[in-house]
Amino acid sequence: MRKNIVAGNWKMNKTLQEGVALATDLKNILNGTKPNCEVIIGTPFIHLATVAELVKGSVIKVSAENCADKASGAYTGEVSAAMVKSTGAEFCIIGHSERRAYYHETYDILKDKVQLALENGLQPIFCIGEVKEEREANKQNAVVKAQLEGSVFNLNAEDFGKIVLAYEPVWAIGTGLTATPEQAQEIHAYIRSLVTEKYGKEVADNCSILYGGSCKGSNAKGLFSNPDIDGGLIGGASLKAEDFKAIIDAF
Repeated sequence: MRKNIVAGNWKMNKTLQEGVALATDLKNILNGTKPNCEVIIGTPFIHLATVAELVKGSVIKVSAENCADKASGAYTGEVSAAMVKSTGAEFCIIGHSERRAYYHETYDILKDKVQLALENGLQPIFCIGEVKEEREANKQNAVVKAQLEGSVFNLNAEDFGKIVLAYEPVWAIGTGLTATPEQAQEIHAYIRSLVTEKYGKEVADNCSILYGGSCKGSNAKGLFSNPDIDGGLIGGASLKAEDFKAIIDAF
């Protein structure tokens, strides 16, 4: 059966010291508990090795927020999937709407990142979702279909089975707007139907699809109670241990 997952995405927040403090708080708050979901924190690159070592042996797993689309070489400032893996991280967020919008990451760039993450034993958390204008024009289905076909539907079933999908309506990220549980369930079901069409029912049934976009303790239960929503990719509410724990407790 597919896993329920609550994954934090710290984005460009927290100094190393603040990140260590947050990870420590979360580790302490979860100590002795058995969450009904997998708990992942996505941290900036400079935190990865320290935080991965800190949470070792706990219920918390660690993700990078990105990786390079090249394996190695003269790419000053870039961080490869192999480097990410060497820190002890197990996951890598790829294709976040902020990367697509601000850093112009194309389908082909993301395809390369996914491939390199998989080759290095990282599990991609692959983000898809539409902007406000696309939702208002009722194009959200076409958008997510193109994003999947452009970057991950080239994979064989075995490799695709290692991917976690995260649906993020871009109009709901950091805006305080949230897709209603009904809107979220409708598009999550559509995404799962695309996976079924491409890879068959078994792969689709085992694929975790997370919701991202102003998800917090107060609305998580309503979202997560839907049959095709398997958890959340959490931005702002992952920056305080208590807020993040409230979302974990929604399971």
